[in-house]
Amino acid sequence: MFRRFALLAMLLVALPAWGDELSGRMRFSDADTLRVGATLVRLFGIDAPEQAQTCTRPDGTPWACGAWATSRARALFEGRTAHCRRLDTDRYGRAVARCFAGGVDIAAVLVREGIATAYRRYSRRYVAVEKEAALAGRGIWSGLMQSPESFRAARRSSPPLLPQAAPGRCLIKGNISRSGRIYHLPGQRDYDRTRIDPARGERWFCTETEARAAGWRRAER
Repeated sequence: MFRRFALLAMLLVALPAWGDELSGRMRFSDADTLRVGATLVRLFGIDAPEQAQTCTRPDGTPWACGAWATSRARALFEGRTAHCRRLDTDRYGRAVARCFAGGVDIAAVLVREGIATAYRRYSRRYVAVEKEAALAGRGIWSGLMQSPESFRAARRSSPPLLPQAAPGRCLIKGNISRSGRIYHLPGQRDYDRTRIDPARGERWFCTETEARAAGWRRAER
């Protein structure tokens, strides 16, 4: 009997400290990563387009599918209360978890709506749901998309963009995207990677007053 208890104790010590229960209001940073209360969570078993990722529509035109995916995830779940079970912690310190809202699996909804893909590297739980979305042509399946994992790998292997030269002292970048006409100030998060293409109607501004008068609004970050 003592040997049985000793063996059980050894097994319990060897088990990883997973299974923590998390709950709180949701705030999405992208379609598969969110804060649940104060905890940063990576949803288990799915992979969504990166925020800067673009896809191709059936007519060949590009569209900002990463920004769209984040927007759709927020529209569906932002501010609602999630109940999550931590399964692991990734190399970035995020809790890898399955999360539910009102008893509904959040990851399953995101895959079913064509907002995210099944992340087969780690789980096949959402493969059938992904096939349903792909056959229906929902969301990211309405055109062509590079897998998020391949997109990240390509971005890591690409040399960084050199800063784009500004004309004189006019350093404010007036960019046009799916979010509308937005200007970026030096030091903001997306300033360095924002490229100005005058052929698309984009332009440089010398002052914020000038940018606002032309119909642009300031980037949030």
